[in-house]
Amino acid sequence: MTRNYCRRYPQDYGFIRTLYITLFLWLVVYPAGILFYTTKIDGRENLEKGMRYVFTSNHTSYIDAPLLSMVANHPVAYMAKEELYTHKNPLIRFLVISLGSFGVNRKKPESATIKSIIDIARHTKWSFGIFPQGKTYSHDEQNFDEVKGGFVSIAKLAKMDIVPVAISGFDGYAFIPFSKHITLNIGKPISYQLPEDEILKQWVEYMKENVE
Repeated sequence: MTRNYCRRYPQDYGFIRTLYITLFLWLVVYPAGILFYTTKIDGRENLEKGMRYVFTSNHTSYIDAPLLSMVANHPVAYMAKEELYTHKNPLIRFLVISLGSFGVNRKKPESATIKSIIDIARHTKWSFGIFPQGKTYSHDEQNFDEVKGGFVSIAKLAKMDIVPVAISGFDGYAFIPFSKHITLNIGKPISYQLPEDEILKQWVEYMKENVE
């Protein structure tokens, strides 16, 4: 990478990018989610208006981040694996960079990632988006038994409660309007102040009960 995207600064999340994200959400994400996936969102009452959270979900595809943004309904900074910034697909590279993600080296996390989390939490109004499974799983192979607590550490660092979101129904990308159906089940926030083991236990239990 020509730039270390593990390190993001408060100015990377200023007015221009916030406006861009908001327009992208309302002009692209919502229309596409409704038109192609008839996306249904349950549990929005669990989110307190004006609060920032660490939004987390099972990982099914490249559209998981836009789906989580539909849930949040405001700008979300996603933690993305470093490889996405050099992805062979130029559209994926462009979206990962332009939409304000911050990178992480999964084999050897850098202090730059930690500094980015602290800056975003302290100096912006953005929430965080993380996929604790670390990699995508197909509709029939969802696995939560090997989830590690890295996302818990991030929530504690950012001092934000964790919102589990169960993505159900994804069985492939839609190319025909109304051909697919996805449900997003929003769980109650899990306090970041709980012990790590308890947070992880509650998160895994929610996913196992709500991912269909």
